[in-house]
Parts: sequence; C-alpha cells; structure tokens
Amino acid sequence: MTETTFVQNDDIRSAFSAAMSAMYRTEVPAYGTLMDLVAEVNGEVLSSHPDLAERLAETDALERISQERHGAIRLGTPAELSMMRRVFAVMGMFPVGYYDLSTAGVPVHSTAFRPVGAKALSRNPFRVFTSLLRLDLIDDADLRAEAERVLETRAIFTPTAVALTEKAESEGGLDAQDAAAFVEAVLETFRWHDKAIVDAGLYKRLHDAHRLLADVVSFKGPHINHLTPRTLDIDAVQARMPEKGIAPKAVIEGPPTRACPILLRQTSFKALDEPVSFQDETGAWVAGSHTARFGEIEQRGIALTPKGRALYDALLDRSRNIVRPAADGSNAAAYEQALSDAFKDFPDTWAGIRAEGLGYFTYSLTDAGRRVDMSGDLDTRLRDGLVRFDPIVYEDFLPVSAAGIFQSNLGDAAAQDFSASPSQQQFEADLGQAVLNEFDHYAEIEAASIAACLAGISGQATSRAEAAE
Repeated sequence: MTETTFVQNDDIRSAFSAAMSAMYRTEVPAYGTLMDLVAEVNGEVLSSHPDLAERLAETDALERISQERHGAIRLGTPAELSMMRRVFAVMGMFPVGYYDLSTAGVPVHSTAFRPVGAKALSRNPFRVFTSLLRLDLIDDADLRAEAERVLETRAIFTPTAVALTEKAESEGGLDAQDAAAFVEAVLETFRWHDKAIVDAGLYKRLHDAHRLLADVVSFKGPHINHLTPRTLDIDAVQARMPEKGIAPKAVIEGPPTRACPILLRQTSFKALDEPVSFQDETGAWVAGSHTARFGEIEQRGIALTPKGRALYDALLDRSRNIVRPAADGSNAAAYEQALSDAFKDFPDTWAGIRAEGLGYFTYSLTDAGRRVDMSGDLDTRLRDGLVRFDPIVYEDFLPVSAAGIFQSNLGDAAAQDFSASPSQQQFEADLGQAVLNEFDHYAEIEAASIAACLAGISGQATSRAEAAE
C-alpha cells in the first residue's frame, strides 16, 4: 500500500498567496502598479544600504520581502468566521490577537490569521486580517433583522472548498492534486462579484447606516478588499504614488519615520468606485456603484514588548490629543509634526530599545563567537562582540491604524458612532477557539534564540574539552 504524500501547509499557503495576488492584480490593475513601485523602492533601499541587505540576508528575511503581503476580508456571520478558521488552518494560518475597531467607529472586531513560528514565517508570512461584522452595534433593529436574513441565505464557500477542508482535517493533509484544487476552490470565496444580493433600496439603507455594513451584507462573498505588499521605505512609496497615477491617503498610519522602525506603518490609495448591478422588483438588473476595494502598503518594524507597546500607545495618544488627523488631509502636516515630537521620547537605536526592554530580539553567535571559548552572561558576550542581536519583525496589526485605513476609504460620514465595546470572549466563541497572544509568541521566539545561542556556546566548549582529552 502506497503512503500518501501530503503537501506541506507552508506550500499550500504560498500557492494560495500567489494565486490571490494574481487574481487581485487582474481585478484591480492599480495593485499591479503598486507592486511594481514597491519592488522599485525596495531595490533602491537594498542597493543604498548594504548593511541592511546583509542583516536581512543573515536573518533569513531578505527572500521573504518580495513575497510578503497581507490581505483583509470582512465576514458577516459567526458560522462564516468558524469555517474560515478551518480553511486557514489547512494553510498553516492561525488566529493571533484580538482587535476591537468599535472604538474608531467601525462595527467589527477582528483577528489576524497568520503562520506562527520563525520557520513558518520565514517560509511565507502571508496574513489575512479578518473582521466579523457586529450587527449588535447597529441601532436600527429592523435593519439588523433584514441584514441577518440576507446573510443567512448566502454560502461563501464552495462545496469543493468545504469538502477538501474536511478531508484535510480527517486525513491529516492534502496530496498535490487535492492541494491545487483546494487553492482554486478557496480563491472563489475572495473573488469580486459585481452583482449585489440585495436590491438598491436595501443597499441604500445599509449604506446610510454604515458603509461597511453595506459592503459586508450586499454581496455573495467577502471579496478581498485589499492586498498589501511590504516596503522597506514607506515614505518613498507615499511620495512616488502620484507619479504613478495613484492618489495616496493623506497621512501614513502608525509611528513616525524613524532610524529604527517599530511596529507597523501603513498607507493606501483611495477605494475604487466600481460598477455593480442591483435587481429591481421586476427582476431586471439596474446599474449602480459600490466603493470598497483599495490598495495598501506597509512597512514593518520591530515587535514591541508590553512595556514598549504601552509607551507607543501613550505617545500616540499624546500626539492625537494635540492633532487628530482628518480624513481629507487638511491637517496632515500638523499631525505629522505632533507625531514626530511625541515620539522623541521613544529610543531610536536598537541598543537603546533593547536596553530599556521595549522590543523583542533574536540572538546568535558572531563569527568571533564561533571561534572562542566564552564565559559570562549574555550582556558580557554581547559587549565582547561574541553574540549579536537582531530585531524580531512585528507580524501583527494596530487597531488605530487599521481603523484609520478603513475610515480613509469609508469617509468621515461613514455612519453612527459606537462606544468602545470589546467582546473577545464572544469573538472567540464564534471563532471556535481562543486567539493566540502575540506577546507570548514573540517572547517564545526570543527565548528560543537565546537558548540556541547558549547551547551553541556550551557545545563549543564541550567539543573543545573532548578534543583536548
């Protein structure tokens, strides 16, 4: 009996990420322009900063830059969220973090499905920021009921996608043929549909309540609303977007420009006004339009510890208490200045960030460290040049930044305001499992690198002792 050879989850994820990118490039040509611009800027950064290129190469991060991207989808029901969790698990992607966006006037809460562990992230770090609609936050009870009725009638996964997910779960994986079919079937869930499943009247009521509500409820599936390539210089990309015929949002979300990037910076181009059709009472299709999909770019920095994140949040709040950025960009310069001033209190060297316990790092032996016997603690070995440290890339998201991207594409008059209403327990019940804590994850990667480094030191000493006998 021949044993089945299963395709690795990492390889399925890579295939799906590539297929998604190709599909979105066809659906949204400006995304292709954006990818070309990011590749151009990244090439220039690596050419002009050989030290950065060397560090990325030594930490296995260089190859992943060109393929790194994240997507975002918005789901309508707990059942859709639960099934999406199972689908992503086949790709080796798991829910990390809980994000409450109600604080920024967006009626969703979210998690990020992504690979976990240094090896899987190095293979392909594709992520999908996945939001679940909070109908409980909508004031209009009749509209809530109509939205629930519409959402319960749709099936966002094809029968093939469901069957192959179940097969992977029961058999422990998928062979090459099934893996290819799985990627093709799941891709249909993320495809754009230009025919609404609600009439124009209901669409308008949903839109007037909140534009995101109309986007989630009105269509056959949760079309991917953006794919985001990773750049090494988001300021350069932002400045050059108009040269490529792309209008960027007014301000870059996240921390200011720094010598040592922290967390995540994001920008985007305006959402597209796309033609869609609605059925009238006679069954005829009537032309209309919908605004949802946009392009986004990100620059990732170091993952911060709880202490570092608390400082980041405090400094961001300080800047926003002085100037809160307007969606139309009218106060962009004032906001950027306030942000830059506030973040002068955050160390801007890797040594300073490490010394104050603000960020996570990996540790490894230097060439000198591989050649000599060593004693003393980690700091002593670092000082003597026997051990090096490198920042761990932040793999997750920022709720204020995510909301800022949403709002820049929804407009200032998106709809009603919402009071903060985090509900992680309910989200996890709908999801079908607890989300992973990102701080624990980064701490584990750091601790494992220290242990491996010290084991290497111990191993050298043991080998030399044995050789001397």
